[in-house]
Amino acid sequence: MASTSEKKMDVDPELVGFAREFRRRREAAGLNQTELAEQVNVARSYISHVERARTKCRRDFTIRVDKALNANGELVKAWDELVEILRTIKYPTYFAHFPKAEFQADMLRGYEIRLVYGLFQTEAYARFLLPNEEDFQSRIRRQEILKRNPPPLISVVMNESVLYREIDCPKTMKEQLEYLIELSEREGINIQIAPLAYYRGVRTSFTIATLPDMSMVVVTDKAYGGETSTKPEDLKKTTEAFVTLQAEALSAKESRALIRKVIDERWT
Repeated sequence: MASTSEKKMDVDPELVGFAREFRRRREAAGLNQTELAEQVNVARSYISHVERARTKCRRDFTIRVDKALNANGELVKAWDELVEILRTIKYPTYFAHFPKAEFQADMLRGYEIRLVYGLFQTEAYARFLLPNEEDFQSRIRRQEILKRNPPPLISVVMNESVLYREIDCPKTMKEQLEYLIELSEREGINIQIAPLAYYRGVRTSFTIATLPDMSMVVVTDKAYGGETSTKPEDLKKTTEAFVTLQAEALSAKESRALIRKVIDERWT
């Protein structure tokens, strides 16, 4: 039998927006799942799967539902937009499953040892790191999570060396670090800097996504690219590492002061 976390990962985040619109339209029409299923000649369970983002329905089915709900083509339009998103999304193989968790997460915790945390990168910083246009656009799409309402709680610790490592040029670095200060002042975002030191149990960059059902997924950097895991032992190690880092890192206020100091002394 699949575990709760494995079942959760059956949900495709790219389908979530369409699923919500589908359900909203059905409820606005005053129909329950069984009534809609009867009108479009499918099993009620299929309607449930679509509304839970467990399956991508066909366009001809969406057209039938659109007519049954008097949606005036809006549901079909949402389906077309979904297909376009699915066509353009591209992630590294090792990372392929993590955006599903990231998209749904109520909380994200991360540590970066070399670079600015991906969701916090400016366009100039990210474009220098990702010269391939599809890779760059994938990074920018991921950052849309910051505009979600409500956004996830995000707590990130970055190694102090990240502030000094020149990416692209001084102008890009100045803009990037100023953006970090701006982000750190937003509600729900915590940015801390870990001074250069040895931290027991901390070996690489990682991000832990906590889903609404409290299950977790972690992605860690590896020499060959990275690794996504839901194994309890991996989650235990990375969670313990994050607790250590938070305890040893500068406070959010002290981190902002250090970032400002580095901007003034190195990147201005």
